[in-house]
Amino acid sequence: MNKIYPSADAALQGVVADGQTLAVGGFGLCGIPETLICALRDSGVKDLTCISNNAGVDDFGLGLLLQTRQIKKMISSYVGENKEFERQYLAGELEVELTPQGTLAEKLRAGGAGIPAFFTRTGVGTRVAEGKEVREFDGHEYVLERSLTADVALVKAWKADEAGNLVFRKTARNFNPDVATAGRITIVEVEELLPTGSLDPDQIHLPGIYVHRIVVNPTPEKRIEQRTIRNT
Repeated sequence: MNKIYPSADAALQGVVADGQTLAVGGFGLCGIPETLICALRDSGVKDLTCISNNAGVDDFGLGLLLQTRQIKKMISSYVGENKEFERQYLAGELEVELTPQGTLAEKLRAGGAGIPAFFTRTGVGTRVAEGKEVREFDGHEYVLERSLTADVALVKAWKADEAGNLVFRKTARNFNPDVATAGRITIVEVEELLPTGSLDPDQIHLPGIYVHRIVVNPTPEKRIEQRTIRNT
């Protein structure tokens, strides 16, 4: 099975559609699938539910899809650097489901593992627990959280071989492995593509069984959200 596609646009063709749920890797702007997000914007699909730790910034990352009003709901943890996100939410134009960061990671991991729900102490007694089952274990209350899966997962990795085995680079790994396993169809953007068998099996972070399509972007922008320079 050939998993390699010549462009991000080609990788999305026949996969993305209106009304889908998408999971997108990244933490802030670190480890986001830049080219795939741009291709998703250009595809024109709309009414999307996006699962992502954050919503990018106004002019980069998932912020591009907010500009074009292609997202109807965000399931996120941190969204504090996107003014358009704030404007749409306060105006009632965007539905938001805020989720504690560790809970979000576990929701994706559990979804990828076929676990429908789990109990956690995080959020007990707060608005996070409203409308959810709460049960006591060993003298502590736990809230029941449903797992998350996605119609399509967009992932950023450093290297892949032609079979789809992935290697992530340092902190750019972040949510990407969990996002990859939670997607029914997983599309990966990589900087380097290698022949099958060239990766040391002990260095592979995610096996290719989870990866359906690969597109190569050898020169990603890797924008930094806030740059601070010390005066010397």
